Parts: sequence; structure tokens; C-alpha cells
Amino acid sequence: MELNIGEIIKEGRERNQLTQEQLAQKVGKKRSYISRIEKEQGNNIKIQTLIEIIEKGFGGSIKIEL
Repeated sequence: MELNIGEIIKEGRERNQLTQEQLAQKVGKKRSYISRIEKEQGNNIKIQTLIEIIEKGFGGSIKIEL
């Protein structure tokens, strides 16, 4: 199973009724960066940025286990 980070972020953004601009403002990024993440499937996203999007953008949390 391939995990598509960009699609997950887009679905989360839409579920939270946020525009790309609104999400970008919440996490301190540019709208074009959010757009690129969603379009490129999040292939080049840093883990720290993913955490910021989940926590600051969606008010959620993420747990990474090894």
C-alpha cells in the first residue's frame, strides 16, 4: 500500500473546510507550497512540516513509531 501524503493533506484540508491559503497561513507557509505538496503527492515534504500541518493546520496530532 502506497501512502500518498499529498492526498491525505488535501483531504484533511477539505474536511476542515480550509482553503490552501488558510492552511498556509496557519502553518506559516506560502499557498503555492501547500499546492505543490498536494499536487506532487507530498513526495518532498519534511517530517517537521507534516507535523506542523497536522498540529497547527488541523488541530490534530501525529504519532510516529519505529
